[in-house]
Amino acid sequence: MRFKKTIACIAIAASPLVYGQDGEDWKGEAEFGVLITSGNTEETNVNGRLGLVHEVVDWRNIAEFSSNYSEAEDQTTAEKYKGSVETNYKFDERQYWFLRGGYENDRFSGYDFESTVTTGYGNRVWQRGERSFLDLSAGVGYRYNKLDVVNSDGEDAEKEAIARLAVQFDYALSDNALFHQKLSTEIGLDENNVISQSETAIKANIVGNLSMKAAYRVKHVSDAPAGTDSTDTETAITLLYGF
Repeated sequence: MRFKKTIACIAIAASPLVYGQDGEDWKGEAEFGVLITSGNTEETNVNGRLGLVHEVVDWRNIAEFSSNYSEAEDQTTAEKYKGSVETNYKFDERQYWFLRGGYENDRFSGYDFESTVTTGYGNRVWQRGERSFLDLSAGVGYRYNKLDVVNSDGEDAEKEAIARLAVQFDYALSDNALFHQKLSTEIGLDENNVISQSETAIKANIVGNLSMKAAYRVKHVSDAPAGTDSTDTETAITLLYGF
């Protein structure tokens, strides 16, 4: 049931991306590999991810979906599905307006699901070639996180306005290697719960469209649900196919 709900939400969220599906305007990457987690789940399991980018003169659309799952002795020990979609309207070569939706379903996080919608302003403050750039963005939006159990205030969900700050830095180390850093923080304006995420990765081309990727991810929840850890980490070694 959780999986079906997740797929339905991702399909709805991704629907704005279907227009303008000229194959030449789309780029994507699919990856599959080993994931080592710590925090609310401490497992070694497999994970998969799909990333898509559609870019034309005035618009840039970005979608990313990932999952990881493992079992031991007929019991689920890790289960997470995550998706995000973002559309950018480009005012010029560097400035853009963004609208973003995110959804996460982590069975062991203390949340039934987490969801946000944000909008704001972004600026590509630096770029060198097609593969090296620095994006900064800031905006506001709304968070609805459904809790697994009622909290001490008698609430079964976190519902509040948020401010979002994000940074993405990609740097081409060579023709065949890329360093990637992504940071984001979403600050609750009512309950003051701050959820921050970081991904640090290096990708190296093996042959043709096939690459290897090593990534380290951290998620920190300042006011985590009762009985759960505030910080989760993931270390991933994956094969990545670009198309």
